[in-house]
Amino acid sequence: MKRISSIFLLLWAFLSLSATTREVKLKLIETSDIHGNFFPYNFITQQDWNGSFARVYTYVQQERQTYGDNLLLMDNGDILQGQPSAYYYNFMDTVSTHITAAMMNYMGFVVGNMGNHDVEAGHSVYDRWIKQCNFPVLGANIIRTSDGQPYLKPYEIIERDGIKIAVLGMITPAIPTWLPETLWKGLSFADMEQTARKWIPIIQEKEKPDVVIGLFHAGKEARTVAGKYREDASAEIAERIPGFDIIMMGHDHRRFCGKIANAQGDSVLLINPANNGRTVGDIEICLTVDGDKVVRKSIQGTLTDMDKLQPSQEFMAQFTPQYQAVKTFVSEKVGTFTETISTRPAYFGPSAFIDFIHSLQLDLTGADISFAAPLSFDAEIKEGDIRISDMFNLYKYENMLYTMELTGKEIKGFLEESYAIWTNQMQSADDHLLLLTERKDGNGYTFTNPSFNFDSAAGIIYTVDVTKPAGQKITIQSLANGEPFDLNKTYRVALNSYRGNGGGELLTKGAGIPQDQLKDRIVNATEKDLRYYMIQYIKDKKTLSPQPLNQWKMIPEAWTQKAAERDAKLLFE
Repeated sequence: MKRISSIFLLLWAFLSLSATTREVKLKLIETSDIHGNFFPYNFITQQDWNGSFARVYTYVQQERQTYGDNLLLMDNGDILQGQPSAYYYNFMDTVSTHITAAMMNYMGFVVGNMGNHDVEAGHSVYDRWIKQCNFPVLGANIIRTSDGQPYLKPYEIIERDGIKIAVLGMITPAIPTWLPETLWKGLSFADMEQTARKWIPIIQEKEKPDVVIGLFHAGKEARTVAGKYREDASAEIAERIPGFDIIMMGHDHRRFCGKIANAQGDSVLLINPANNGRTVGDIEICLTVDGDKVVRKSIQGTLTDMDKLQPSQEFMAQFTPQYQAVKTFVSEKVGTFTETISTRPAYFGPSAFIDFIHSLQLDLTGADISFAAPLSFDAEIKEGDIRISDMFNLYKYENMLYTMELTGKEIKGFLEESYAIWTNQMQSADDHLLLLTERKDGNGYTFTNPSFNFDSAAGIIYTVDVTKPAGQKITIQSLANGEPFDLNKTYRVALNSYRGNGGGELLTKGAGIPQDQLKDRIVNATEKDLRYYMIQYIKDKKTLSPQPLNQWKMIPEAWTQKAAERDAKLLFE
């Protein structure tokens, strides 16, 4: 009898608990680093393309059939730069609602975040975009210098079915090493970890959230930039600062989905969908609620492929006018090239592609020397008519053009650093010429370091001895006009604003100029981006025949020529 009574009491307790508990399911979808890839069409190459907001919207609508309002769509920044679709509404059509705001409102985003390439568009662009969004764009560590307060809303609280979700937004703080201050005037960028330590207790005490999300425009592999900025600190924050359930990452274009333990042993999901809307961060949260208290929480994440989906016809119909406006813009003829140019030769010696940029920079500035790098890994512009679309292939970013004063010793140090991260130290004729790493997918090789930091020079005659160790590779023989090159003399150097602000650390680590002194070396800066001046230059010249300047080479040529052929096959075949 006692046994029966015990079973009855257990059953009664279970039924009582079940009567007071409920289950809430949430779906979170993260996009990041869309870079203007709104349509399933590449306006630069003028061909159909993968990813896009159009495909993401197909998936969002499909999932909303299951989750309804419990689907929360979030974007993690770097959306205002990349494809000409963003550029056109940044700088050409500034009267219409910005295409990015119009699309994000239409798709039903609940929150956005600032990325470094959004800042690159400048105050007038991102302030207009933020104002036109029907949701908050976050930035807890973007600080007004006038009063020390956040320039944007630091966090957002979203409530669904009695569940309170807190989203803290932050940006990687190394903006001053990449972008001119004119683009972020009146702002500063605080350390991410310090900012999280400030806001998490405030959020927990004031809001008492059930789920806490970090929406961080930063990657997973932390490092210090320019001796002061902690870049890509997402995993460090997840480990060191308890309170986060999920950290949505971005910025580094590297797909990741996995869990790590924080300082208290709790699990934190890290997720990064990489770029261009080819995948999304896809998170399912299941909460068991007893009364008004969450008693159980399950969080599972995956990366969901968008490329297999058809673009939403509804989305495409809604934004047909914008699509046509951008297509008309990129189809405008600028001039004519009599030669096909490619970035491929630029990794092994002088190339018509990079030397065209050098020649333009020297012509625009009157500088003695030019520095430039291939901004796209494998770009080609075919001979014939050159259109606006080709200009985005020729020059990928909206960098300004700087003229800076550097000594001959600093110029040599700059080039030593560039070629140190670019070229291998060959011990034999059979070695790699370049610093290469096998791709993780086993499909060939890629550069060990980012190729957009492989700056060559024009205006000087020099050699790169790849048998020598880092710091001893460069021999500068003379200026290009035959005059002697003097290590103690000050020269005027043309280079882009990313490099001039310290990007890639070629000026700081290589030339040895302290980060806070770089701005004192700038003697001139263009008002508009370098691509704008390239367009005007080609329009003025009408027909051009780009040729390599042949002002430098890698030696010993008995080794480098054959090694270049081998490495080119590994990279491009």
